[in-house]
Amino acid sequence: MKNIICAVNFLLLWSISYSQNRTINSEKRVISRVDSTYINELALIQEFKVNVSLDSVWNAFTTQKGWESAFVPIAEVNFKINGTIKTNYNKKATINDPTTIVLHVLNYVPKRLITLQAEISSYFPKIMKKDEKDLYNIIYFEEIERTVTKVVSYGIGYKNNPEYNKLMAFFIQGNEMSYQNLISYLETGKPVKH
Repeated sequence: MKNIICAVNFLLLWSISYSQNRTINSEKRVISRVDSTYINELALIQEFKVNVSLDSVWNAFTTQKGWESAFVPIAEVNFKINGTIKTNYNKKATINDPTTIVLHVLNYVPKRLITLQAEISSYFPKIMKKDEKDLYNIIYFEEIERTVTKVVSYGIGYKNNPEYNKLMAFFIQGNEMSYQNLISYLETGKPVKH
């Protein structure tokens, strides 16, 4: 009887511990919302806090090492005003092939703000090519504590219509996964396996 009670207690404690760990590990750290209060436009707002210094977060967004450790398998970063961040999700591809994503660095305030504009290739939905000049990503960085940084990303210029409403779900899922990868890389120091 004692053996059965011990086994039940062990299983109970293990299941409580396991379920608590699953909750912690699956905690959603990236909050996404779509703001449609602007006339005929949508803004995709995504924010998160990461338990590292502002310098570490800034370096991840502005260096080849940061992009390749957190976001994509290959990147080429020329971070300056009117510079570019070129990336590819295909590790067998090369930078500048047709699947390369080119982000133009329009401006930045060091360790505070970056404004990016994507070059819309044929791999993007056609509706986005038409609206290319209106689409921007503005990223704010805020030091909350010496080892806690808040990041808020604003995807702006999307039109409030059925086509863009469908795209929002895709962007939310993809961006949340990218930001979760960034958080993991920054907090563990281990590059993401692409």
